[in-house]
Order: sequence, then structure tokens, then C-alpha cells
Amino acid sequence: MYNHDATVLDQYDSRAEAYLTSAVHAAGADLERMADLIGHRPDAVALDMGCGGGHVAFRMAGKVGKVVAYDLSAAMLDTVTAEARKRGLDNVVTKQGAAEALPCPDASFDVVATRYSAHHWGAFRAGLAQMRRVVKPDGLALFMDVVSPGVPLLDTWLQTLELLRDPSHVRNASVEEWKATLASVGFAVDDVVTYRLRLEFGPWIARMRTPDVHVAALRSLHARAASEVREYFQIGADGSFTVDTALIAARPV
Repeated sequence: MYNHDATVLDQYDSRAEAYLTSAVHAAGADLERMADLIGHRPDAVALDMGCGGGHVAFRMAGKVGKVVAYDLSAAMLDTVTAEARKRGLDNVVTKQGAAEALPCPDASFDVVATRYSAHHWGAFRAGLAQMRRVVKPDGLALFMDVVSPGVPLLDTWLQTLELLRDPSHVRNASVEEWKATLASVGFAVDDVVTYRLRLEFGPWIARMRTPDVHVAALRSLHARAASEVREYFQIGADGSFTVDTALIAARPV
């Protein structure tokens, strides 16, 4: 029987290339805003927590002196290393481990960031506490993920769709849950920017190689969605739908 980390590795070790080339992950207004918020910090050391295909790490590499790309999956890290070399980014290094057990000293980083990762963490608060521990007192923290609408009906639908597609999914927190949890571990939120992200059904399931039985369940749920659900998520005839994302900028207190 798998523990949660093993489930995550089973899902992602063989999908590193798909996440490197994923249009959803490789670009976006949120990624541009992250780069703008970081600015030019040639002496800074930055952390990309749960780096996946490395898109945040690659973007930060041109802004800071050194980037540590951190992920549970060795295959993801191998992909990041190869792509960084291809791009000539010799200031990107990798480190392997879980979000809840970051093997870095206190106050190691000027910038800590995570994007599309926190909803996979087995212990959401513990992962954020690790980011708080390793950021310098005057550092910058950036958190980006798909977020729950915060309405029970819509939340249940979002979490169900996510889990059917990917069994390593834990939970998409709402913006209010993010704020409360960040405050509980010692962060003050300075800014929240929300976005709407269209997920094309075909690439969304292909990227995760979702089993046919789960694809059928997803399509069945879409067909039976209540009008409130259908309208909020803008569910299309092909199963494509739209979710909320948020980029939160915070500082340690």
C-alpha cells in the first residue's frame, strides 16, 4: 500500500517531460507577475518549492544569483537540470525532498516561491511553515495555486474533479484558507491577485494519463452538473472548464 509521497511519485516520475512542455505551466500572467515582484536581485538566493517542470526556477534564474529547485521527484529534477543546462542557466541547482521536510538551514533564502504544488502536499500547513523557516527576515514569499471558490457546492465539485483526474491531489485551499494558514505560520499577506484559468479537457487528462474509467466518471459528472456548477466552472461540451487561481505575495513577520 502506498503512502502519499509514493502516490505523488507514481503520478509524476514518468510525467516530467509533460510538465516541462505543458502550456498551462510554462506561461501565464501569474508567472510574469511573479517575475515582476522579484525584480532584479543579483545577490539573492531563491527557492522554487515543489518545482515540477522548473518554470518558476527558470524565470527566477535571470533575476537572482542562485535558484534551488526543490521537488519530491528525482525524475522532475533530472528534467529541470537538463533544461537549465540547455538554456544556459548555470545558477539553477536541484535538491530532492518533501515540502514538509525541507533540508535547508533557517533563513537560507531571500525569495521563496511555490506554484501549482501546494495542493499535492500531504501537510499543507507544514509545507508553508518550512517556507517560513527558510526565508530571511526581510525576504519575499510568493504562493500560487488553483484555489477553491470557498462555496461548499463548488468546492466539492472542484476537489472531486481534481482527485478523479489525479489521485495525488490533496486539496485546493480557498484564498481565505491560504490567508489564515499563512498568518498561522508567520507570514503577513501583502497582495492577492486572482485569475481564471481555462483547462482544456484533452490535454488536462493526457498530461496525467488519467485512466479511462476515471475519464468516464469525469464526463458523467460534467453531464449531471447543476446549473450553478456548470455556469461557475464554464463547463464546455468537450469537458473543458475554468478554475480560479491566485498569486499571493507575503513577507515574514
